[in-house]
Amino acid sequence: MNYRKQFVKETTLSATAIFLVVLAILVFTQGINLLGRAADGRVATEAVAALIGFWTVGMTPLLVVLTAYISILSVLTRYWRDSEMAIWLSSGLGLKKWIRPVLSFAVPLAILVAVMQMYVLPWAEYRSREYAEILKQKQNLSLVEEGKFTELGKKDGRMYFVETFDTEQGEMKNLFIRDVDETGRDSVVFAKHGHFDVSDNQRKLVLEQGYRYSGVAGRGDFDQVSFEKLNLVINTTPKIVNPIDHRRTVPTLKLFGSSNPEYQGELMWRLSLPITVVLLSLLAIPISYFNLRSGSSYNVLTAVGFFLLYQNGLTVLRNAVEDGKINFWVGFLPMHILIALSVYVLMKMRSMPAKPFWTGLKEMFLPNK
Repeated sequence: MNYRKQFVKETTLSATAIFLVVLAILVFTQGINLLGRAADGRVATEAVAALIGFWTVGMTPLLVVLTAYISILSVLTRYWRDSEMAIWLSSGLGLKKWIRPVLSFAVPLAILVAVMQMYVLPWAEYRSREYAEILKQKQNLSLVEEGKFTELGKKDGRMYFVETFDTEQGEMKNLFIRDVDETGRDSVVFAKHGHFDVSDNQRKLVLEQGYRYSGVAGRGDFDQVSFEKLNLVINTTPKIVNPIDHRRTVPTLKLFGSSNPEYQGELMWRLSLPITVVLLSLLAIPISYFNLRSGSSYNVLTAVGFFLLYQNGLTVLRNAVEDGKINFWVGFLPMHILIALSVYVLMKMRSMPAKPFWTGLKEMFLPNK
């Protein structure tokens, strides 16, 4: 029907504008935050753009939920304000007729959110963490200062000194390194050239053309060894991200059937957002009611209240599932059932003759009293 096409068209245009505006504000805010962290040295400068991109992908499902809710609410509220809905009702058509066009708009968005939640976000989260960790490692390895004794790695007693350092080539010249092994023997290394290397899951300092002296001070038993190339391992366990290390990076198929409470909480959240799109979209139908005589916009406050209740309720229940306090179904079902029941009650209320809310609610459930 024409009214369905017109509704979907108007809602799509409204949703596009809302999504772009909200996204621009959030990206701008996050960009300022990351630039501030980069200025403090907590984030690599070259990583800012990539991290903003990964963060944007992660925020998209929740933005789609909010966009669908606001766009449907705004379009239907305008229909009430312009008396179009009054004409609709006076023609003998009920609010239930709006369920199909609303679902025509909401279901594709719910499918989009489901695909992102199930497949795109775990991949994006994994790549984001991996990328940030690799940049952090490279940044730590490149913090070389000429003419200054500096700790090498996290091992106590290991120091190094560099006479000259070429920042563009990453080459060091005339290095001095002092180390102490587990037996208490001192090791002193002199090398003409050196550079850092990250490969084979190891972080190494590669030294060339030098000598190594090892022994215990005061005993006169130092050994001298010359070398053309020496690999000094700095860290054998770099923190490269593993998909199973964090619940948000775990593929969705591995979450099903898992007894891990954290995985159950993550699965609950991934399944909940697509359902949220549909239920909030249906909830916008009765909430969009606007009283022309009073001129009040209580429906906006009601809409905000329902959204905060729904999202915060899901968050609290997810945290309870992750902590092992409740099982998956006890955390998954209550908020969806509550909102679905609210949709049913409000739709019935708006189909009844105008009367105080509590009076109408009493008549709905206690018709004979």
